[in-house]
Amino acid sequence: MRILLAEDEEQLARVLKMAMEQSNYQVDAVGDGQKAVELSNKNAYDVIILDIMMPVKDGLEALKEIRARGDRTYIMMLTAMTEEDDRVNGLDLGADDYLTKPFSLKELLARLRSLERRTKEYSDEKLQFADLHLDSNEQVLESSNSISLSREETQMLEYFILNAGKQLTAADLLHHVWTTDDEADTEEVWINICYLRQKLQSIQSKAKIVGEKGGPYRLAG
Repeated sequence: MRILLAEDEEQLARVLKMAMEQSNYQVDAVGDGQKAVELSNKNAYDVIILDIMMPVKDGLEALKEIRARGDRTYIMMLTAMTEEDDRVNGLDLGADDYLTKPFSLKELLARLRSLERRTKEYSDEKLQFADLHLDSNEQVLESSNSISLSREETQMLEYFILNAGKQLTAADLLHHVWTTDDEADTEEVWINICYLRQKLQSIQSKAKIVGEKGGPYRLAG
């Protein structure tokens, strides 16, 4: 998983980043809410971890701005024991979970593992983008007309829609669509990109997958 960590306490940020990277997560760390907003707008993340008390823009302000643009990334808030109202406000603003400081690294990593399992097991059944309607359960894509998709095409397009407008690397797509047992590579990613482009044209959709072979790729409406 790719994680964005926004924490202004440098020592804590270093410890958290190191622990998550040792668990094979890719981590981008920033020290204020504004940088978190900027990176989340640019990159696709599986989890965003926001401390509430941060300079420039606090965690609640960052959360509100991220959700306002339709970003559905799983967001976890870090709060102090005395910030009960902030925890409630965070959940009301669209946070998915929170951890109360001080917390153990074991608990944080356990929550990330649990989230990773759920992400692989469940997906959004129906998604929309521009003139596209994707039924993930039926593996059907609709616009002016409809067409069937393969499992890989369905999961790839689902990831594109959930991160519309963001640059997605071939490695991002490989990680989210194929399992380690599939023995797929970036060439397989490119083949499925080409298939999806053909199918978008066949249903006369205005949506396009932008990018050359090797990536990065972006879904544009």
